[in-house]
Amino acid sequence: MSLSLQLREGLAALGLDLSADAQSKLLNYLALLKKWNRTYNLTAIRDEGEMLTQHLLDSLSMLPALQNSALAGRRWADVGSGAGLPGIPLAIARPDMEMSLIETVEKKSAFQRQAKIELGLANVTVIGRRVEDLPDGQFDAVVSRAFAELVDFVRLAGHLLVQNGRLYAMKGLATEEEVKRLPVAWALVDRVQLHVPGLDAQRHLLVLERA
Repeated sequence: MSLSLQLREGLAALGLDLSADAQSKLLNYLALLKKWNRTYNLTAIRDEGEMLTQHLLDSLSMLPALQNSALAGRRWADVGSGAGLPGIPLAIARPDMEMSLIETVEKKSAFQRQAKIELGLANVTVIGRRVEDLPDGQFDAVVSRAFAELVDFVRLAGHLLVQNGRLYAMKGLATEEEVKRLPVAWALVDRVQLHVPGLDAQRHLLVLERA
């Protein structure tokens, strides 16, 4: 199966109707990631088909779970963004979002800057700084696939939110014990099971806000 067909089928399974331009940008992002990966080892996944499933479709799988009010015109940050995941696929799919990619490793930030230029992503900002050094109250929402523990996500990224902002943690599975370790000032307000086409693994979106 061609990558373009795999992408179209995956988007259809997610219920996402993306323009031909957006689909082209997603595939161009994938090609750029594969090119850079040969030298800079940005991701352990090498096969393009697996990258499409485990990076693109996995990143986009959270969109069906979100209300439009959480997306349009909102300031988002992707913390520990790595190769720009999930931030770049989300920014391509939703150009009405403002997406900041926060990543301290220079080779990864360099890749993000190149992707922003080559793909013409006017709604993406690359921030090569430590998340804990950033000013308070800048974003309506913060997302990450990078944090193993919810308590670390809250501790390092919680200050970035405006009042009534939300943290979105993309995880395989969060145990009740992990949720119980959250500080008393924070609460889990939603837990959504995500379905990633072609991926036989549990994926969840956990939504946190100040209690």
